[in-house]
Amino acid sequence: MSDVRRINLFFNPGSVAIVGASRKITKAGNIIFKNFVENKQRGIFKGELYPVNPNQKSVLGYKCYPSITDITGEVELVVIIVPADNVPKIMRDAAAKGTKAAVIISSGFSEIGNHELEEQVTTIAKKAGIRVLGPNCLGVYDSNSGVDMLFLPETKVLSTGDEMVATPRPMPGYMAVVTESGAFGASALDYLAGTQLGVSKFVSFGNECDVDETEMLHYLFHDKNTRVILLYVESIESGRRFMKTAREITREKPIVALKSGSSKAGARAAVSHTGAIAGSDKIYDTAFMQTGVIRIKDMDELFHVGKALAIQPPATGKNIAVLTDAGGPGIMAVDECESRGLNVKEFSDKTIQKLEELKEEGKIPAFATNLNPLDLTGSATSEMFEYGAKILFEDPEIHGIVVIGLHQVPALQEDFVDRIASVSKNYNKPVVACDIGETEMALYIRSRFDKLGIPAYSSPEDAARAMIALVQYGTYLKKNGYLERHLENFLKRVRT
Repeated sequence: MSDVRRINLFFNPGSVAIVGASRKITKAGNIIFKNFVENKQRGIFKGELYPVNPNQKSVLGYKCYPSITDITGEVELVVIIVPADNVPKIMRDAAAKGTKAAVIISSGFSEIGNHELEEQVTTIAKKAGIRVLGPNCLGVYDSNSGVDMLFLPETKVLSTGDEMVATPRPMPGYMAVVTESGAFGASALDYLAGTQLGVSKFVSFGNECDVDETEMLHYLFHDKNTRVILLYVESIESGRRFMKTAREITREKPIVALKSGSSKAGARAAVSHTGAIAGSDKIYDTAFMQTGVIRIKDMDELFHVGKALAIQPPATGKNIAVLTDAGGPGIMAVDECESRGLNVKEFSDKTIQKLEELKEEGKIPAFATNLNPLDLTGSATSEMFEYGAKILFEDPEIHGIVVIGLHQVPALQEDFVDRIASVSKNYNKPVVACDIGETEMALYIRSRFDKLGIPAYSSPEDAARAMIALVQYGTYLKKNGYLERHLENFLKRVRT
């Protein structure tokens, strides 16, 4: 069985045994088994389910087995949620059963200094040919196959008796999330669900006693549901192998990395968190730059950049145009772009002439500024945005467009979003959008942009940073001779 097929067992198993399945609703074993049961009832999860617990006769209507070896059917994957000291026995049972993949949710291993116990588990797995994810991890969530190992309840009951949504699962999408930290992963899932960003696959690999981030990246490279990979790491042990794999992946799929532990205190905390050794932060900067991995600095930017790379093509150059109905926010976007090496230069004479003709025809305000940004002012209408966007897209010297359409101006209707999206489909240039505010209208405008394939943000700086990433990725592809093929494949996949 190939490595990709073996790793695929974590995401698409034909049968799963949940060791530690419980009837107690506050137990992780109950939540995880319930996830699988409900997804099977919905017709999403297609595999066989086997709860394993010597102290239970049944769980959620399923016959419960004393051990894995008592199960009559095949067991492709075992999910382990029992105290750490019991894990070696479970692994020996899995080996006897012929299981080929195991996810160890349980903590209490090398992250607390218990290296001997972790080594024992690793040895059993290697002898039996079992691939292991974990220990000390959240496991896997796959929005398409219904695999959900998250022990995070979707709702919680408050002390008042009211039930509240706590950790809803994100909808299907094109971003894969790979994280060393389970806590970061839980927060990420909550954020993604709350902001309506879709996920193809989520994996938390914890202590990495066997499967590490490099293998997982290689698997996601072949995953047809994944367009962009978001990576959170505190350390990378096999640096050369990671760089080789990342370089292969970024030719076709972008990787966005959030590497924590850059400060002395942060590096010390990373060591105590997973037991890993964090290396020099400058080494990571260099490695990411050489392999085309886009490094960002915070959690918000991770998801903002990921959204842009999933639905917009990379830019073929660094020249950016800003189209706005608000002077101040337009300047804020320009400042962010310029501070990160992008060019927001004056429009070409030909483009300025076209804009002047629009003024003469009364199609945009005579007092609109047209040097870059193109500021339509508070008199902007949907038609003006469409006219302006078309001219900017036509300019071969412009490689990407930041649209800032503040919905508050009186004459602007919501259809300016559809008009800009319609124009953009005729060109291979990236476009990102911004509408500032948290009212119902602002949320609607940003959501409408997103649905039409234009990533939208609540601040000019966030929109600019998304464009910066599109330029950065395009620059890497162009430098290495991959841009033309990447654009061709991207457009086939996204715009057909």
